[in-house]
Amino acid sequence: MYFNSKFFYLLLFHFFCLHSVPTSTLSHQGSLETSSTANGVVIATEKKLPSILVDETSVQKIQLLTPNIGVVYSGMGPDFRVLVRKSRKQAEQYHRLYKEPIPVNQLVREVAAVMQEFTQSGGVRPFGVSLLVAGFDDNGPQLYQVDPSGSYFSWKASAMGKNVSNAKTFLEKRYTDDMELDDSVHTAILTLKEGFEGQISGKNIEIGIIGADKNFRVLTPAEIDDYLAEVE
Repeated sequence: MYFNSKFFYLLLFHFFCLHSVPTSTLSHQGSLETSSTANGVVIATEKKLPSILVDETSVQKIQLLTPNIGVVYSGMGPDFRVLVRKSRKQAEQYHRLYKEPIPVNQLVREVAAVMQEFTQSGGVRPFGVSLLVAGFDDNGPQLYQVDPSGSYFSWKASAMGKNVSNAKTFLEKRYTDDMELDDSVHTAILTLKEGFEGQISGKNIEIGIIGADKNFRVLTPAEIDDYLAEVE
């Protein structure tokens, strides 16, 4: 069996780059009390700028894939943009063929297949990015984490990026199956604050939510500031 050592080291290098990026993202899923029909999904991330001179409104880490599916990343921004473009194209092709929105699980599977293919194809490198995908379809709210290897798992609550161990430990203590959507937003903010450097505000974090209306949206800085006031 032929072993390509150069490719192996390239793969390890990109895994190292991904996990050394000073970016923190987390997401949280809440359920309606005493019901298997969940309330929605919340994803939150630190928006770390390379310089104070950068206009924060020009940086968006949470992106819309379809009206009912959103995604956030940890890792290399340019790689994320490529995956977002491919995901939107796949979702549009499905909609044209079947005249209905693509299921969350199927879109995640398609994205993971692209990422896995780039780990074994010649002339390309693996994507240096991990994704958290949040969506709401006929199967209810769903949260998936997709790794650079192409593996993906469904989560009730998860975190990735900087300070991930402490963030997951905090989520394990705070998460309950009967959380409402607002409680999930509060928990996401508190988890971000665990490893946040400096003053947290609506300008340096992003929060995306999707509820029973199946419309994913990113909160405005004013809305985030209101939630921050509630948890302080």
